[in-house]
Amino acid sequence: MDLHRCRFVPYPPSAINALAFSHPSARTKQHAALSRLAVGRANGDIEIWNPLAGAWHQETVLRSGADRSVDGLVWVTEPDEELAGSNSNLTIPGRSRLFSIGYTSAVTEWDLAAGRPARHASGQHGDIWCLAAQPPASPSDPVTRLVAGTIDGVLALYSIEDGDLRFQRLLVKSPTKKAQMVSIAFQSRHVVVVGCSDSTLRAYDMRNGSMLRKMALGADLAGGAKDIIVWSVRVLPSGDIVSADSTGQVCFWDGKTYTQMQRIQSHRQDVLSLAASADGTAIMSGGMDRRTVLYKRTTGANGARWGKVWSRKYHEHDVKAMASFESAKMSVVLSGGPDASPVVLPLKELGRENHRTLPSLPQTPPLASAPSARLLVSWWDREVHVWKLQKSFDGLYGGASGSGDDVADKDLDKNRKLLKTILVKGESNITSAAVTADGSLLVVSTATAVKAFHLRHDGNPTKPSDVKLASVSVPEPLASGGASKVLVSPDGAWIAAVQDGSKTLVAAVSRDDAGAITIQKPRVANRLRRNIPKHQSLGGLGNYERSIAHLAFAPDSRMLAAADLAGFVDTWILSESAPAASAENASDSEDSSNEDEETAAASAGEARWIRNPSAALLPKLPAPPVVLSFSPSSEEPTLVAVTTSWHILAFHPSTGSLTPWSRRNPLSRLPATIRDTRDLAKGLLWQGPRAWIYGVSFLFMLDLSLDLSPPSSSTTDPETALVHASSSHGTKRKRKGPESGAGARMAVGSIVPAQVDRLVGSKAGKQWHDDIEKATSTSAEDAMEIDGAEQDSASDSDSEEALENLRNQDTQTEEGADGKTRWWYTYKYRPILGLAALSASSSSGDGAEQQQPLEAVLVERPIWEVDLPERYFGANEWER
Repeated sequence: MDLHRCRFVPYPPSAINALAFSHPSARTKQHAALSRLAVGRANGDIEIWNPLAGAWHQETVLRSGADRSVDGLVWVTEPDEELAGSNSNLTIPGRSRLFSIGYTSAVTEWDLAAGRPARHASGQHGDIWCLAAQPPASPSDPVTRLVAGTIDGVLALYSIEDGDLRFQRLLVKSPTKKAQMVSIAFQSRHVVVVGCSDSTLRAYDMRNGSMLRKMALGADLAGGAKDIIVWSVRVLPSGDIVSADSTGQVCFWDGKTYTQMQRIQSHRQDVLSLAASADGTAIMSGGMDRRTVLYKRTTGANGARWGKVWSRKYHEHDVKAMASFESAKMSVVLSGGPDASPVVLPLKELGRENHRTLPSLPQTPPLASAPSARLLVSWWDREVHVWKLQKSFDGLYGGASGSGDDVADKDLDKNRKLLKTILVKGESNITSAAVTADGSLLVVSTATAVKAFHLRHDGNPTKPSDVKLASVSVPEPLASGGASKVLVSPDGAWIAAVQDGSKTLVAAVSRDDAGAITIQKPRVANRLRRNIPKHQSLGGLGNYERSIAHLAFAPDSRMLAAADLAGFVDTWILSESAPAASAENASDSEDSSNEDEETAAASAGEARWIRNPSAALLPKLPAPPVVLSFSPSSEEPTLVAVTTSWHILAFHPSTGSLTPWSRRNPLSRLPATIRDTRDLAKGLLWQGPRAWIYGVSFLFMLDLSLDLSPPSSSTTDPETALVHASSSHGTKRKRKGPESGAGARMAVGSIVPAQVDRLVGSKAGKQWHDDIEKATSTSAEDAMEIDGAEQDSASDSDSEEALENLRNQDTQTEEGADGKTRWWYTYKYRPILGLAALSASSSSGDGAEQQQPLEAVLVERPIWEVDLPERYFGANEWER
């Protein structure tokens, strides 16, 4: 594959302002499976993540609009209910509702299944700066009220009874409006603690609004601000209060007397966020000095005291938000800030496990390409950019020399050209976009509208004036209903869109003799009715898991596939006339009768999409899908799905069966390098039978015409061979137990000072030299003992280190007995925003020599090239 490695495509990641878990302390497996993480960003978008026992899958993004921000998130989970008349003790899990604030006077509730706001409410008060849910009277009672703290010193009550959201009344009014409500937490159902901007914490009685106690912090340090701002407040299970303020101190308050018990100067600047464990024995704080600090309670001669036990910098900027999550298998803290990347920290295992930085880039790549015209389309917020890559890979790097070293930077700069920049009208951010293979039709969707543009050009535009842009009329209900995903068929004759999260619409595209484009009225493609138990559909996240996450057209544009978050796959085929199938759709569909009437209104001879007769034979995927794609085979269409658990499954949708390759190559045959990859796949490109699968940090090639090596001692996989070589001498690998959901276990000696290299020499001939003073004799320590001389724990950790080094090699590959490459893997490119083809996918042949070379654009967006806002620099602090 020929790759154009590009970093000119703009995609500025947005800062993280808020983090919240739906079930911070999951008591059962059912609650752990329903737990979701909401990430609120400065551009108004809300990301929904599924922890998935440490896989961390970004399931969907709730798009917002211009000049909006999410600065606070609150989940409200209703109590579980016993299923009446059930002999199996089934319970309906409580439904989860998500609320947000954004430095306005309104509170917003979100519809996760539809992917848009469900309702808004506001009152006669200023901008809301903090929000919390009032605890219920008992675990069996629902949460009925939200409390909001405002910029003008007001506490406002909002009612959320009966699935509604409405302003109720003002609880507290500040006479001077000097005390701004910055942070809030409930000590009990009737007592709320508020952190203010006037150096105080205040405890209020929820029944009458009276102030129970004012806790003063004093004055700031000399030369500092007059007032101290309490940025964060947490209440421990014991009732004690923890506060973080602008002096860099974390204070502990007695929950009964409201007096200060202890304060720790743990940060050099403002402490912005706090998180606590479910049992209240551990607390973490993050501040403007980029540090994350862990505190634990110890018992000594002077009684119980809190102490700082760990401090480290995990972020490139402020640590603005924190949230903790604990279940039977996970114990983590999520943190985020202006550097846009969520960081997963082990809570109970901090110091024994590594942290993990989640990608700031979206799971669904915001890229599309028109291979015939060599166009690349990218989008973010409300902007769409159309780029042109003029020369092919051979044209740039070929020639007499045959090497890319002679290509000047100016030639690479001239090779790309920004042809058009489109600013979509309206306030909603773009959810999806698609372009035809010839680059003549561009379809852009937001949460409220779908827009189409005709790009008139001669097939090879080289400058902006070569492309004429014209708007194309979009019929209802697409024009005003919006869509979460849009896709154009390979022949450009059909547009598929996902509306309201789970409804699939398909519209025909026609062209007249003059080249004018017309989009016909869309019709509903009915999905199969799935037998989902009522206790699952009525509670928890409702129909959220039935939201369609992926769409894919077959290469001949005569089959359409859709996969939802639950793992169900629906397929449709194009038919000229099928009245019997139409009647079956109308009687068997789970959609409304109005949608069936729209579908049945087509004439008998008109091309239409009907449900695949073998659609019900496709099994449910073992895990949520992350990639769905049809192979370019000219024979029977093959649908490939990649899941979060790295199951790579190939189906024949026309017969509803697994392909022979998928039957012969289960998950256990995949290379250990692939199975152990923590990052999830984002997309897939085809080169004949070769599937190029990529994620944010890897690029993986798998040849579906060749079988993988069986997991045996004679395998050629070097990693598996090392394991067998180690075990053949009687050394049993010690298991260290399950991970807590963050990074892997720390290796022995990983915290000790490491070897330091230094750059010496003149500017013309600089070389890296080992620092002799810091160097350690790592050759003997890093060597893997496989001769059985040492069979202690140090030997085991050396073996695991060697295996880890193999996994972290930049490039790995495996060839079969016939010399053909079965799979190939590299970490060379990171972080990858997306991968888009610049040449059409070739059909699979019998040999590698029949495959046409694949030319693609790989877009990287490293965080060090992103313009971050100014941050605090402490004394004696420097950057490389």
